[in-house]
Amino acid sequence: MTFTDLEVWKESRILVKMVYDCVQFFPKEEMYGLQSQIKRSVISIPSNIAEGCGRSHIKDTMQFLYIARGSAAFELETQLYLSLDELY
Repeated sequence: MTFTDLEVWKESRILVKMVYDCVQFFPKEEMYGLQSQIKRSVISIPSNIAEGCGRSHIKDTMQFLYIARGSAAFELETQLYLSLDELY
């Protein structure tokens, strides 16, 4: 089994697509600000899952999964709240 078989990795790819679809409607002045930061955050989720699965020690794998969770549950969520505050 590889990381591409993991449901969490598959779902995170769907999340990337959803976020990219949403941020395309941000004002042009946010292209290199909040929009860019949101894209980096969401991309880091499946990337860290994949990288963690490539590690040979479970402790290393878990560290990357914690990073992915932090990107999803805290960093991205905060940025989405900030964009709501800023844009609406």
